[in-house]
Amino acid sequence: MPSAELGRRILRRREFVVALGGVAATSLMPRGARAQQKTHRLAFVHSGIPADKLTERAGPFWVRLVYQTLRELGDVEGGNLTVERFSAEGRSERFTPLAAEVVSRNPDVIIVSLSDLAKAFMAATSTIPLVGITGDPVAAGMVTNLAHPGGNLTGVSINAGLEIYGKRLHQRSDTEDGEGCRSPFGRAGRQAAFRGK
Repeated sequence: MPSAELGRRILRRREFVVALGGVAATSLMPRGARAQQKTHRLAFVHSGIPADKLTERAGPFWVRLVYQTLRELGDVEGGNLTVERFSAEGRSERFTPLAAEVVSRNPDVIIVSLSDLAKAFMAATSTIPLVGITGDPVAAGMVTNLAHPGGNLTGVSINAGLEIYGKRLHQRSDTEDGEGCRSPFGRAGRQAAFRGK
């Protein structure tokens, strides 16, 4: 597969994954409240991107996609959505105080990036829904399993660990045009991944 096509596929997959994060954020808000056009308060927290770049127009593609997804679901900043933006500015020592500050403002939902930052928020609140964009939440000790994470954390895992690789390969093979899954591991590697080995 030419590298340009592979790059486009990866980009589309990433856009889809991030859109799921936006859907998860909106799904945590009560449907009745959305229908009544209640103003929702969203806190958008990033570990390193400056707060003024976490916007629909200035943010990286995945941030803009979250806002686009919210907009498509009827939640529009300046209308029925108020967004407060925060950044740890790349300094991990700010994670715990930042989590305390954001939680004290009592938003309806918090979108948070990075596993360690999400852990700080999990320690700060067990009641405000958290939408995490994280690495492997099981390996990081944030959830016991992906199917039923429990608690107040949901979201998107950029790297869900070994348990999901076989499933991803299987889903990919189901979507390709009769050629099956193209894997650098070949047929034996795919079969082992499907069996969870």
